Amino acid sequence: MTERVPLHRRFRRPDQRVVDLAFIVLAAVATVASSGVLVGETHETTGAVVLDQTVAGLACGLLWWRRRRPVLVAVVIQLVGLPSHAMAGPGLASLFTVAVHCRTRTLVLLVLMKLLLIPVNVDQRPESSISDATSVTMKLVMITAVVSWGLSVKSHRRLRATLYEQAQRRTREAVAREMHDVLAHRLSLLSVHAGALEYHPDAPPEQVRQAAGVIRESAHLALEELRDVIGVLRAEPGEDGAPERPQPTLADLPRLADESRRAGTPVRLDQRAEADGAPPETVGRTGYRVVQEGLTNVRKHAPGAEALVSVAGGPGAGLTVRISNRLAAPPPGPGVPGAGAGLTGLTERVALAGGRLTHRRTGDDFVLTAWLPWPT
Repeated sequence: MTERVPLHRRFRRPDQRVVDLAFIVLAAVATVASSGVLVGETHETTGAVVLDQTVAGLACGLLWWRRRRPVLVAVVIQLVGLPSHAMAGPGLASLFTVAVHCRTRTLVLLVLMKLLLIPVNVDQRPESSISDATSVTMKLVMITAVVSWGLSVKSHRRLRATLYEQAQRRTREAVAREMHDVLAHRLSLLSVHAGALEYHPDAPPEQVRQAAGVIRESAHLALEELRDVIGVLRAEPGEDGAPERPQPTLADLPRLADESRRAGTPVRLDQRAEADGAPPETVGRTGYRVVQEGLTNVRKHAPGAEALVSVAGGPGAGLTVRISNRLAAPPPGPGVPGAGAGLTGLTERVALAGGRLTHRRTGDDFVLTAWLPWPT
């Protein structure tokens, strides 16, 4: 029954110290109560009763180390309490601790040990109005109740830890998608203009200066947005002063379209989604990301092709985002790099918002369509 105590249990938090003190007090109260019952049953106060109470008091103090050495504390209490009749409090508290903190196999071995010692303990009980069968039954009921309570607490803690890990994983995935969406757009703009400078070294100075300005602006914005995302990763939940993640909305679509036009992608924007008011924050942000990723894909796979962006909908009907463009031959030379994860991540993002996303080829066009729920 080798016990392995995790590092986080070697040092107690203040609230854990309060709980441990409460366990010691409750065990001491149970010890005093059982000693009083024993005196009442034997109709005399003997040295054995005083010794029982003293040993039980020491066992109660031993509970202070129940978190660090749960099995050792439980075994010592069981062995010391073998000839005692006032150890119900510390014995059950130590058993509860093992049920919460230790493996099931360890708990089973300790329970078997306690069950084997019950007849010995009952046999040493002085004359009492309580029969041996009743005494054994009471002990079994208390052991069952304490073990069940401990296992319930352990199950609750594991469930809470699992839910926390799942929430952390979803947060990391969301941040990864955010980082991809934010940086892919900026870096694609930078790559397009850098490629234009590389393959058109004889361009007029005005065009070179304009492309260099876009490259500088895109690089600056990419660094700013990357810093914001990294700030979100580093910040603890609820931490004061933590940087907030950028929250674009549908109102930012005209600016997004202008950036794409300056990068050489003509964009025709038809936006009719805010006629009845702005959509919820999650819907607006997700719709923006759909358009952003769609325009990024146009720059990657159909450079120079016109993108038709339609955003329409309203409360109850939902938000529909549609981006279409003519298919085009790949440009000469190396294109904008891509891992093919953009549409996959976008599909996951839309699904998390309760919507659906489709993409298909229709004749000579490529169409990306997303629908997002818009509550009334």
